[in-house]
Amino acid sequence: MFQDAFVILIPFLGTSLGAAMVFCMRKQMNPGVEKFLLGFAAGVMIAASVWSLLIPGIDMSREQGGNGWFPAAAGFLLGVGFLLLLDRLVPHIHMDSEKPEGVKSGFQKTTMLMLAVTLHNLPEGMAVGVTLAGAMAAGTGITMAAATALAVGIAIQNFPEGAIISMPLCSAGASKKKAFLYGVLSGVVEPVGSVATILLAAQVVPILPYLLAFAAGAMIYVVVEELVPEAHSGEYSDIGTIGAAIGFVLMMVMDVALG
Repeated sequence: MFQDAFVILIPFLGTSLGAAMVFCMRKQMNPGVEKFLLGFAAGVMIAASVWSLLIPGIDMSREQGGNGWFPAAAGFLLGVGFLLLLDRLVPHIHMDSEKPEGVKSGFQKTTMLMLAVTLHNLPEGMAVGVTLAGAMAAGTGITMAAATALAVGIAIQNFPEGAIISMPLCSAGASKKKAFLYGVLSGVVEPVGSVATILLAAQVVPILPYLLAFAAGAMIYVVVEELVPEAHSGEYSDIGTIGAAIGFVLMMVMDVALG
């Protein structure tokens, strides 16, 4: 039980430690470094979606007597649709934009920046939760080592993301303490999403292949909608591409070696 709880908290710890960088770095992050970190996060999430979620889901479906491809395709598209719906409903604003998205609200810009990152973190929490649920269930083929590798990989890319959210908040006028708090709060959705997904998956084990693909679809939506455009806007787009390649390879190696 302690190990399960620790795995759930690993990505949140990554976000919190990254947000703490606001206390020891200057207010404005170097643009080249920011592009690299955004690309790195995208690479990690793409690799995690394939090796940690889609492939195990396909294998599990086949072991259950299914064809493998249908749960992967259906769950993936449902995950994309779910994040698209949240993107349309939740008021938020992206770092390099002045135009709010979602329903109209009276929220301050700092609050909407935090909500944008919270939307990003939700699929990551779901991914850890469904993988952990698979490791806890019998006969799924998912090991605790694989669930831990996914959690560690997400935590690694959450560390720079925590800094990417807290430092712009500080630049936007928030105090360092408030920027840190907002960065931490944006990561709270990860353990919450993990626990909710575990509870759902534990009740209906046969739908695990769908839930794995659902989490993958939600993560890919974030990559295509947010991370890739932000990593390739303006200057230093090639650095974002390098970051994506490094993040992809790192997550792939971790999953194959530890899973």
